[in-house]
Parts: sequence; structure tokens; C-alpha cells
Amino acid sequence: MSEQLFDLIVIGAGPGGYVAAIRAVQLGMKVAVVEKRAALGGVCLNEGCIPSKALLDSSELFAVARDKFALHGISIDPPRLDLDAMMLRKEDVVKKLTDGIAYLFKKNKIERIHGNAVLKGLNATGQRQVEVVLAAPPSVSGAQQALLEPTSQSTVILLASKVIIATGSEASGLPGIPFDGHVIVSAREALSFDQVPEHLIVAGGGFIGLELGSVWRRLGAQVTVMEMLPQILPNLDRQAADTLYRSLRKQGIQFKLDTRITGVRRIGSKAIVQFNSGAGSEEVDCDKVLVAVGRRPLTTGLGLEEVGVVLDESGRVVVDDSYQSSVPGVYAIGDLVAGPMLAHKASEEGVACVERMAGMATTVEYELIPGVVYTWPEASGVGMTEEQLKAAGVPYRSGRFNFAALGRARCMDETEGFVKVLAHLENDRILGVHIVGPRASDLISEAATVMSFGGTARDIALICHAHPTLPEAIREAALDVHKEAIHA
Repeated sequence: MSEQLFDLIVIGAGPGGYVAAIRAVQLGMKVAVVEKRAALGGVCLNEGCIPSKALLDSSELFAVARDKFALHGISIDPPRLDLDAMMLRKEDVVKKLTDGIAYLFKKNKIERIHGNAVLKGLNATGQRQVEVVLAAPPSVSGAQQALLEPTSQSTVILLASKVIIATGSEASGLPGIPFDGHVIVSAREALSFDQVPEHLIVAGGGFIGLELGSVWRRLGAQVTVMEMLPQILPNLDRQAADTLYRSLRKQGIQFKLDTRITGVRRIGSKAIVQFNSGAGSEEVDCDKVLVAVGRRPLTTGLGLEEVGVVLDESGRVVVDDSYQSSVPGVYAIGDLVAGPMLAHKASEEGVACVERMAGMATTVEYELIPGVVYTWPEASGVGMTEEQLKAAGVPYRSGRFNFAALGRARCMDETEGFVKVLAHLENDRILGVHIVGPRASDLISEAATVMSFGGTARDIALICHAHPTLPEAIREAALDVHKEAIHA
């Protein structure tokens, strides 16, 4: 059994792991990355963030051509959906990006190892041992490679003083209702349906369920979202979530809130979903059930508990401020540790983790990590919500500006939604910004930037914004904090 020595071993090549590896090389470390998939990029790139956004954009264009071209004076025959071509475009987007990460590995001389990694104890010289069962070369091409489980060929031992665990998470199922990959599916399968379902039931009114529900609704499916809470997106600003809820209902998505799915009965290629919304047990038939009720950290099979790594009650790794676990030299980032399960959070932690190893005083500003819902209209937020400020007893002012009053939004015929700026009552420092509307995912970065420098509502109000643009809405909302908005 061969041994190889490195400064750092990273287990997992998702947005946390591969970013950590590249930053470590920049800091002078010799790095190996172990990934069980044939493709790099983790869940985010292969079956999450990227393919879902590719389909969201494609389905949005289809809906615009079908529903809005005539408003702009463009006459076309009713558009026809070529789902195979849409899926091929999605796969091409994913492949180009995974190839790009592979190029970055080669450029940075990162040792890429395809296989299953297991933590072992220290060797005689005090180096951490990672045993890797190497995977067989894939016999298929395309995105299917990402779904292959390694086949045992041979084993190598990697040695390093430091190891980062960045294996990400997997979809959680409903109690007693296992995934079958065909009718009861996770987001992975819902990104690759071979035809538009007649009726898609989405279990869960969070980011993933609403985004994928939006895709298939635009493409013609009947979509019903079942959420056990009385509202969707419980962590979003309440006004923003309510506005998005009304918009999605206008688009034809049906919602059953305060509803718990109690069972799913397969009948051939279809299913009967049993649910309870407070009025007794009911049933509805459908083609697919997308379960999007959350995710859980992937820690099994890594040997963590065998070497003494402590996990919390939710299965996450307990780490200190430097992301080091209870075992010296073993670190964890991303979905494996506390905090939102977001790709950009994992990347920030990857950088901070290796910079701490190098003696740099790096921190992650968790309170300034933006969250985005990529429906249409989009929703985004950074900082505290009004509900959180009230609960904490923080005095604040609120400024709001509706996209309906914005010239650029009118030109785009995208007038739903608003920007809301929350500022401290005494020092005007911005405490939170929440947006529902066109390109909210892009607009939120201005708010996060100003907030990271401790900026005030007045600071944004004094910045000259180009006209006509969507970011003008942020300035107007900031002006409205002091009731000085011009176009409100």
C-alpha cells in the first residue's frame, strides 16, 4: 500500500473543498483533494446550484416567450418546448464549469484523487493518515459520472498534518417515505425529468422546493407545494416572503400550508399522496413527489467518530473559531458545520480555514452572508429581518421602495416587488436589506458591500446611481429611511 505526503488533505471537491485547496496552494501548501465523484464541484455544481439555475433561466425564457412577447410587440407562433435540448444545455453548462475546476486543479498543481476517503489515526511520525479506496475509471460520460460510486481497485494512504472535511450534505427524506428515484425524488432527479409531469407535488416550501417547483410550473406542470408550517420561507423577511407567495400563486402554483404529508402510495408510475391539513386525512394523485424538506450533513463512512471527532445532535461537526474539530489537525467546513447550507458560505469558510492555518487573522462575517431565492421574481436578503429586530428589541427605521415606481423595471415589465432597507434608529447603520423583484440576486451585493464597511442608509443615499437602472431602487429605499425618497 503506497503512501504520499502532503501539507493538507481536503476530502470533498465542492465549493468549500476546492476553494480551500486553491487558497492553500496560494499560501504555499502541497495539497491533495479526495473526491468520490468522477466530476469535481460537489452537489452545488453537479446537482444543485448550477443545473437548477440553468433550468430556471431556460424555463424563464420559455415563459417570457409564451406570455410576454406580445406585450413588447413581438408576434411569434406559440413556443414549443424541446425538453431534451433544454436538458442538454443544462448538462453543457455543468460540464464547462466542472472542466474549469479541473483546469484550476492542474494549474495549481493540486493532486486530485478519485475515491472514498476514511480518516485513520496518526502514524509513527505524528502525521494524520487518510486511507483512500481508489475508484475505477468511469465507463460513462457526461453528468452521469457525478453519480457514480467508486469501485474498489486499490488503496493508498495519504499523510498530512492537517485534513479538511468538506463532504457537504444530502437531501433529507420524509419519515417513513423513502426516496425511490423515480416517483419520490430529491432535487437531483427533479433536475433531470425526461418529461414534464402532469402534476408535481413539492414537499417543503423552502428555497429548493420553490425554485424547482417554479421550473416545472413554467414548463406546464400543475404544481402543488405542501408545507407543514403556516408560511413559506420562514427565515426570510416576512413582507418579502408574503409578496413572493402571492406572486407564485398568481403564476399558478398551488399551496397547502399547515399541511403534513403522512404517506405516499405508489400506483404504477404514479402516486397517491396522503396528507393532513387539520381537517382530517385527504388524498391527491400526482406523477412525481419532490421531497425538499431540508438537507443533512454527509459524515457517515468517513471514520470521524472512530478517530474521536465530536458531532452535535444534528450530526454536524463541532468546530472552534478556526474550524478545527475536537481532534487536532482535523477541520470541517461548509454543510458539515453550523450555519446556513449555502455554497458561498462554504467557500468563505474554506478560505478562512486555510488562512487560519497559515497564521492569518481571518474571519467570516456570518451576519452578512446573503440568501437568495431564485424564483421569478427573485427574493434576497442580508442582515437582520424586521421580525428579528423586533424580537431583539433593536430600535430601527424602515425605508421601502416599490419596483412599480422604477423606470427601468417599467421598461422591463418587471414591476412586482420592492426593496426594504432597515437602519438603526440612533446611528443610521444598515441592519438589513430585503429585496423581492427582478435580479434581486444581483442587487443584494450592493447592500452586503455597504454593510460590510459599517455603512449607513445615508451613505447609500449619497451614492449617485446610474439612471435608469434597477439599483436605483436601493437608493430610493435608503432615502425613504429618512422619508426623503424622490420617486416614492
